[in-house]
Amino acid sequence: MKNLVLRGIVVGPVQTNCYFLKNRETEEIIVVDPGAEDERIRMALERLGGRPAAILLTHGHYDHICAAKELREHYRIPIYAPKAEKELLQNTSWNLSAAWSGKAYKVQGDVWLEDGQETDIAGFQVKTILTPGHTAGSACYWLPEEEVCFTGDTVFAGSCGRTDLPTGSMSQMRESLARILGLLPAGTAIFPGHGEETDAGFERKHNPYL
Repeated sequence: MKNLVLRGIVVGPVQTNCYFLKNRETEEIIVVDPGAEDERIRMALERLGGRPAAILLTHGHYDHICAAKELREHYRIPIYAPKAEKELLQNTSWNLSAAWSGKAYKVQGDVWLEDGQETDIAGFQVKTILTPGHTAGSACYWLPEEEVCFTGDTVFAGSCGRTDLPTGSMSQMRESLARILGLLPAGTAIFPGHGEETDAGFERKHNPYL
């Protein structure tokens, strides 16, 4: 990792990984998938130091978004999200917040990201790779210079996200796994939405869903 200081905490009832990407040079921070417990996230950011600059959402399920609006308001920072996930983020049935969290929650993105788009966020070059399967608009975020990729609920260590929820598709998931793991260099560290870190080389050889 060249300029990246990577930290994170596990939040919410289904143990979602919320990541903090701090730029050593600018001291700006990207918050990836703030799924719950906004006060805990703010405390963790205070310990890390630096300045929150953006929120990045991999997809629209409630366990990845339910602190996003609170953090946006507190820090006055934009939410970046896949454009293909816009409808699910606004649909409290599809994003499962109404039924599974007990609190209907929807998010409007400030910056909508397209497949293949390269965006400068907090001094990092972030490449959006659309990976439908878990949801129709799921995306992975690859930082080539830092050799890391944040895969949400697409790639897990030795597994992948479920596909039996609204807009999910197993056939699309298999295509997306092949695409993202074909793009990433073998040494790229993969940080999923749940569970432990893995890497692209290992998943290419051993992921049974590929």
